[in-house]
Amino acid sequence: MSIVLGYDESPGARQALRTAIALAKRFDETLVLVHGVAPPGGVGEEFRSHQDALTEIGRAAVEHAVEEAEKAGVQTVVEMIGDRPAQALIAAADKHDAQVIVVGTYGESPLRGAMLGSTPHKLLHLSSRPVLCVPAYHENV
Repeated sequence: MSIVLGYDESPGARQALRTAIALAKRFDETLVLVHGVAPPGGVGEEFRSHQDALTEIGRAAVEHAVEEAEKAGVQTVVEMIGDRPAQALIAAADKHDAQVIVVGTYGESPLRGAMLGSTPHKLLHLSSRPVLCVPAYHENV
């Protein structure tokens, strides 16, 4: 089993990383760090170049998360998946038999998330596994 975390270095993802590391450490689980890479469009050379660039950015972001997890003594696996974030997280959760999918939230109202389809909102409706939504802490609150 494992803990799956969607990670992109956003403020919400950084807070979710702390939570996911604590969970993985407490339950002695592997932390699966997932970054979904799905550029707009779907064909042609421009699509491939865009996907390669997004993959490289995602790989750099996830490397920071791996370093933090390893400092805490948590084993990690990295999954760069060529799909939209919610679908990538569900696929990784199925592949790694996740106990929970952890995802950060940041700055979206529930209505905006429902209308625009935020990743946490999609996961809550599509995942057959538990989803833990971790809010980013705001300095001014």
